[in-house]
Amino acid sequence: MTRPLNILFVCTGNSARSILGEALATTLSNGRLRGYSAGSHPGGKVNPFAAALCVEMNYPAHHLRSKSWDEFGTPGAPAMDLIVTVCDSAAGEACPVWLGHPSTAHWGLPDPAAVTGSDADKRAAFRAIRDAMAKRIAMLLALPIETMADAERRDAMRRIGDTSVLDAATGKLFPAR
Repeated sequence: MTRPLNILFVCTGNSARSILGEALATTLSNGRLRGYSAGSHPGGKVNPFAAALCVEMNYPAHHLRSKSWDEFGTPGAPAMDLIVTVCDSAAGEACPVWLGHPSTAHWGLPDPAAVTGSDADKRAAFRAIRDAMAKRIAMLLALPIETMADAERRDAMRRIGDTSVLDAATGKLFPAR
């Protein structure tokens, strides 16, 4: 088998959605993807609801860390094959130049950390975002991404971001963009 494709999930704070993307890509892909996450303005800590979900899916807790996307532009950093922005504010931000010209796409989802209410309400919001992101990652994994040309892979990733996903538990539709 060839090396896993490196996929970076970028959000502003790198505390929730991007963290979930990192864990999901790594745990769902059977070695085809290696997930990473970063933020343009990282908050410095992982949201405890996101951390609990990551541990629940058997993602090693010691991998959970809020970090800047600057880390991935330094010498010795893993080269990214795919980059996905997952929050609305990150979609409009200027992204750094990535060596190797990875395929990029926007898979925007609402911020579960913004949900107010009981802990049960917050957990439900995080689970809904996890499930929506898992559906998009499953769409990506259904493709022969390792053998696709860069332009094909980029177009496929963008189509996935343009696909609305339904939360089966609540019936809530997460529309594309």
